[in-house]
Amino acid sequence: MLELYSDNTQLIHALKSGDPKAYTFLVNTYHHKLCVYAYSFTHDHSLSEDIVQNVFMRIWNKRKNLKEDFSITSLLYKSVYNEFIDQYRSQKTVYPLEKKYIDALNDIVENEDEHSLERIIKLVKREIQNLPPKCKEIFLLSKEEGLTNIEIAEYKNLSIKSVEAHITKAYSILRDSLGENTNIYLFLLFR
Repeated sequence: MLELYSDNTQLIHALKSGDPKAYTFLVNTYHHKLCVYAYSFTHDHSLSEDIVQNVFMRIWNKRKNLKEDFSITSLLYKSVYNEFIDQYRSQKTVYPLEKKYIDALNDIVENEDEHSLERIIKLVKREIQNLPPKCKEIFLLSKEEGLTNIEIAEYKNLSIKSVEAHITKAYSILRDSLGENTNIYLFLLFR
């Protein structure tokens, strides 16, 4: 079955003609990758699954409108992003800073393939692991656990200035290694 749909045009043609095997191939090939991508926005497994399911249903229901010159991968990732934005907007207003990051992240997704996105996430995680131990611990308490600087200071029995210094140092090291998109990558990872 892989060989039958390995070409983008063949896959779209099979989907347009209503071939259920093509749909099964599409779901089997992209479901997990799209759920991981959706989770990077939502940080909620159930919501990520719902978003991806909605995308697959919409693709199937509108399959006759698919254009054979479209990249199915780009269409799927863009659709997941749009579904997330639609659900996000329906739940609450988008803060300007978050919207800036979400839009910038969308640009990265549009200009990179799925492997590049996975590579970026792995790179960011590796660079965080390479931070000095105390710096990494405080940075992760802030970003991963969502603790405030005051909470971290109390928890680690440090001064607030010391906590701020560690977080500033972490950002500086990460910016040096990850470049100008560091904040966007961190938003993708920790939103």
